[in-house]
Amino acid sequence: MKINDEILFEVEDGGIAVITIDRPQARNAINSGVIEGLRLAWQRFAGDAALRVAILTGSGDKAFCAGMDLKQAAATGLRIPPRDMFPILGDAVKLDKPVIAAVNGVAYAGGFLFAQMCDLCVASDNALFGITEAKVGRGMPWAAPLAQMLPQRIMMELLLTGAPMTAARAHQLGYVNAVVPLAELRDTALGMARTIAANAPLTVRAARELVYLSSEMGRSAALRAAYPLFDSVYLSEDAQEGPRAFAEKRAPRWSGR
Repeated sequence: MKINDEILFEVEDGGIAVITIDRPQARNAINSGVIEGLRLAWQRFAGDAALRVAILTGSGDKAFCAGMDLKQAAATGLRIPPRDMFPILGDAVKLDKPVIAAVNGVAYAGGFLFAQMCDLCVASDNALFGITEAKVGRGMPWAAPLAQMLPQRIMMELLLTGAPMTAARAHQLGYVNAVVPLAELRDTALGMARTIAANAPLTVRAARELVYLSSEMGRSAALRAAYPLFDSVYLSEDAQEGPRAFAEKRAPRWSGR
C-alpha cells in the first residue's frame, strides 16, 4: 500500500514491514513528502504488534536515497533545519523494534543518515556511502553517532572530503553487515529480517537496547544497567515457552508476554 506519493509500505510474511522511498526519478531524494511519509510509516510499524522487523529501502537500481532534495531546499531558503524535521530513528522517532537498511545504490548525505540510523545494513555491490554536505555548504550534526560505528580517521575522511565509500569498503570496516548483488538484496534483507522475527520478541528488543545502552556507557556502568534490562525477559511467559519448545522439539510460539 502507499502511505503517500513518495512512500510505499508492504507487509511480508513473518511480521516484516518493507518501507520504500519511491522517488526513483529524483534518486529518492528527501522532500517534504518523503519526510511526512516516513513519519507515518514509522508510526504504522511501531503501532502494529504483529510487525516485528522493518526494512527500509529505495526504489530503482541506482539510489537508496541521494539526500535532501536541494532544489526544494533552495526554493524554500531552508536555513537551520528544526531538530525534529527529519524522522530520524533514535532521535525524533522512538522505536523498540529492529530496522534493517537495504541500500540499493547511492546513500548520500541524508541517505547516509537513513542507513546510519537503522540497526543493521545490507548493501548491493553497486552501493556508495557518502556524507557530502561539505560539498554544498550544509551541516551534518546527525553524524555524531558515527563515532561509535567507524574509526575516528575514517569518520574524518568521510566528513571532511565528502568522497564516497564503496559498499565493499564499508563492509570491511564493519559499517555494513553484508554486500550482495543488487538482484539478491531484497531477499537477503528479508532473510535477515525473518531470522530476527523468528526469535523471542522481548529478548530481541532488550538485546537491541543493550547495544545502544552499552555504546553510551563505560564497561562497568553498562553491566550494571544491563542486568535489570533483562528482568522482564526472564520473568516472561516466553522465557518458559522457549525451553519447553526445545524439549518438545517444536518451533516456539512466542506471545511477546
